[in-house]
Amino acid sequence: MRGRRLFINGKYLGAGPTGVHRVADELIAQLASRRDELAGLFAEPTTIVVPRTVAKSRHQFEMKQVGFLTGQLWEQLDLPRAARSGLLLSLCNLAPMISTSAVTMIHDAQTFSTPESYSSAFARWYRYVLPTIGRRHRKILAVSHFTAKQLVDFGVTTADRIAVVPNGVDHVLRVPSEPGIFDRLQLGETKFVVALANTQRHKNVGLLLKAFADERLKPVRLVLVGGEGAQAFAALGHVVPDNVRFAGRVSDGELRALLERAVCVAFPSTTEGFGLPPLEGMLLGCPAVVAPCGALPEVCGDSAIYASADDPREWVEAISSLANDPLCWNRYSQNGRERANIFTWRAAGDRLMDVLRSIQGTQI
Repeated sequence: MRGRRLFINGKYLGAGPTGVHRVADELIAQLASRRDELAGLFAEPTTIVVPRTVAKSRHQFEMKQVGFLTGQLWEQLDLPRAARSGLLLSLCNLAPMISTSAVTMIHDAQTFSTPESYSSAFARWYRYVLPTIGRRHRKILAVSHFTAKQLVDFGVTTADRIAVVPNGVDHVLRVPSEPGIFDRLQLGETKFVVALANTQRHKNVGLLLKAFADERLKPVRLVLVGGEGAQAFAALGHVVPDNVRFAGRVSDGELRALLERAVCVAFPSTTEGFGLPPLEGMLLGCPAVVAPCGALPEVCGDSAIYASADDPREWVEAISSLANDPLCWNRYSQNGRERANIFTWRAAGDRLMDVLRSIQGTQI
């Protein structure tokens, strides 16, 4: 006997791409590949509910435009009315507080652990909404065991309400490499390291700027990928060395090209809910140097090099060892690729389906 319909929160489809949105896209695609099984669990059709400002969906499910509001108001007022007859799945942190027949993925607890990384209004809103969701919704999905523990420790939800659904990483293999990025950045044959151009406090990129000011890394370039430029870092008091290149926003193919040729991907975050960028590099054979913080040890295991989140000298030594020792580079390249192969979107889809089956089993 089939249970009620499944509705999917499609608010994110009206926003620009982010890492969280990628996760939602991949998991919804996994659900679409399991349409026959979904049809056995839920009354058809599974529907993606979106604001009227979203003209089309990139997914294979039926799309339904509802309401006249936008943004958070739409999510809190229009969406729960549209999904009241079924189970609502939200995959991008936020969801209607009034809903109870709901499953929501929360990617991290960083508005609690590092509120200084966000605007005060943003942090306050999340710190209000997340515990309400955590108390009322049927299930909370966490992307790592670290995040699950933090959500419990900060009082967002209880352990019995959490299911862990780790991210996949094999999406990086679906896009062809775009090597034109090397000419644009004038990299030539220069050795380089890839990292994120992100000024949030917990991303800790200032540590890399200090490391690349060291004479031992002068021959190596630091390529920072993302929307922030040199002025944004300088405005925060960081000194940007001459061997830093700001790539701006890059396509998936350009990122693949950079990771396939880089000395390593550097990820000095003081906390992470999962840590997808180093895993993306590892799957492409690019060694990862990461801080031993947040979910990074859980995700990277012993297949990455760890350097202290507050000591630039350790980063100089780790990066130098990879840049100057081919045997060291090859070892971490191979081990990293093997580790990253564990994290597939198919496995993530299987775990999500397990959650949906368990919920439907208690409702039928």
